[in-house]
Amino acid sequence: MKIKALNGFKDILPDDVLLWRRVEEIARNVLERFHFAEIRLPVLEKTELFARSIGTDTDIVEKEMYTFVDKQVTMRPEATASLMRAYIQHSMHASRPVQRLFTMGPMFRHERPQKGRLRQFHQLNVEVLGSPSPRLDAEVMSLGEQLFSELGVTTNLEINSLGCPDCRPAYRLMLLAFIGDRLEQLCSDCKRRSKTNPLRVLDCKKPGCREQVKDAPSIIEHLCDNCSAHFSGVRNNLELLGVDYSVNKFMVRGLDYYVRTTFEFITDQLGAQSAVCAGGRYDGLIEMLGGPKIPGIGFAMGIERLVLLVKQSDQDPVANQHIDLFIAGLGDAAADYSFKLMHDLRRKGLRVDMDLDSKSLKSQMKQADKAGACYVLIVGSQELDNNKAPLRNMATGEQVELGLEPVSIHDYLIDQQRV
Repeated sequence: MKIKALNGFKDILPDDVLLWRRVEEIARNVLERFHFAEIRLPVLEKTELFARSIGTDTDIVEKEMYTFVDKQVTMRPEATASLMRAYIQHSMHASRPVQRLFTMGPMFRHERPQKGRLRQFHQLNVEVLGSPSPRLDAEVMSLGEQLFSELGVTTNLEINSLGCPDCRPAYRLMLLAFIGDRLEQLCSDCKRRSKTNPLRVLDCKKPGCREQVKDAPSIIEHLCDNCSAHFSGVRNNLELLGVDYSVNKFMVRGLDYYVRTTFEFITDQLGAQSAVCAGGRYDGLIEMLGGPKIPGIGFAMGIERLVLLVKQSDQDPVANQHIDLFIAGLGDAAADYSFKLMHDLRRKGLRVDMDLDSKSLKSQMKQADKAGACYVLIVGSQELDNNKAPLRNMATGEQVELGLEPVSIHDYLIDQQRV
């Protein structure tokens, strides 16, 4: 009986890795232009970190975390809490008043596997700590828009404000009264959420619940003066940057730490899983975890979903992958020479391969073609005697004679790349 990967855990095969690398490289390039620095975080954290930050009554903490109960440690279900822990532990606020940080890596949640959603999934997390400015909110969303644009992916940005501890309690009472009149028509999850976090009822995806809350009061209409001014500032700055958006009054986040700005980039290309990026402001989170009173905002992008979207855009990253040179060695002596030559050229920075089994020239030319080789160097006993070998351009079929010294071959190929 064959052993297979666990349900919700997936191998990323070589051709897909090329696409993943392309997505990650474009993301890093965009982030560097926005002056972000990478931070790498551990996979295991104390369970208390997520219970305190995400909220004990959230689905993630109640149902989805992979926790080693005897050790009281948990495989991270999201990265923001871990990043905040590192920020506080290493007093990063002391070295720079505003920190722009990102991290990429696997997260773990025991959810029902769906298209683009696995139990081990990968995220790009982007966080900015140290500024309450609505201009920063707009900049972070602009970064997300630029990343999607450079990946060739079409999304729509939706925004909302969740208010703050000053204005949310009064709205919560109003929402509870509205939900109470309709409680019997709601699903069991919404009935439970109405007692712990009634805002989550607005986010239920079940059609019956969505119908019941379609006329629910909007928190945007009940913001305090400071939150209202902040949200207006966010909208004005998005318009200043030319970032298209729409306001979704029912958008809430599944994590308790969000305040004020919340946003999602959504797509209609992934079925029910429409959000490919989500985030918001969490101004009290660092203080809640024992750090100084410092505001923050960030977002997470699901890389599996990004990869699916890029695939659907008909982009072919494999077509752009190639090796610079394939060496066809014919005979034992030529194969020995070719083997050393291959490694010498690799040390000089070229991508080089060869057949290690001394197959026929026809077979080796087929291998070179499958490998996407730009050039093939054909080395046999006569070429060794003359210290020269034909170099074939695989695109044009043209051949030139080159000396067999590594420097000659390297310099020629580098010159051709510049043409």
